[in-house]
Formats: sequence, C-alpha cells, structure tokens
Amino acid sequence: MKLGIIRCQQTEDYCPGASDFDAIHDKTGAFSGTEGDIRLIGFINCGGCPGKKAALRARELVNLGADTIAFASCVQKGTPIGYPCPYAEQMKALVLKEIGKHIAFLDYTHEPRSH
Repeated sequence: MKLGIIRCQQTEDYCPGASDFDAIHDKTGAFSGTEGDIRLIGFINCGGCPGKKAALRARELVNLGADTIAFASCVQKGTPIGYPCPYAEQMKALVLKEIGKHIAFLDYTHEPRSH
C-alpha cells in the first residue's frame, strides 16, 4: 500500500500524528489485515475549514504515487479533542470525486488512545 493521509488542520496543535504512524507500523485500526508493506507517501492537512483544499491535496498525493487515501482519525472520529469535523462528509465526497474509483479510501486511521 502506498498511503496518503489527510488530517484536520485544527488538530495539528494537539496531535503530531503519532497514533496514525503507530497504526501504520503495527497494522492496527484501518490497517488491520493489510498485506505487505505500507509506504507513507504524504501526511498533509485539509487546508482548514471547510476542507475544500482536501481534494487538491488528495490529487497531489495520488500524483506522488499514493494508491490509498485516508482521512486521519481526527477528521471523522474527532480524536484527540473529541470534535469530529463538521465538514467531513462534504470533504469526503469532494475527495472521492477527485481521486476516482481506482484509488482506495479509508475513513479513519486509528482507534482513540486511552490515556
């Protein structure tokens, strides 16, 4: 898998992406059952609310070789601050339209950590 991750810009101050990277390394969360290596192509934010830049950023990740685009768990699950993106569904629709059916899409990356 060649993976591009799009995260919420609003959570960058709270989250360095460690749980995302752990899920990739350990093949847990959305990566559970993944065969073979997972190569991270890019880790970028949505561009800020309302996430309209996510489609352009997904396209660039695909241009760089990503065959899978994932929303980091902060987007739809709201981790780590407990606030899912209110634009997640519209942003997902834009991204899916942009990347087409030949690119896989994951709704999240990892399960919430217990502190």
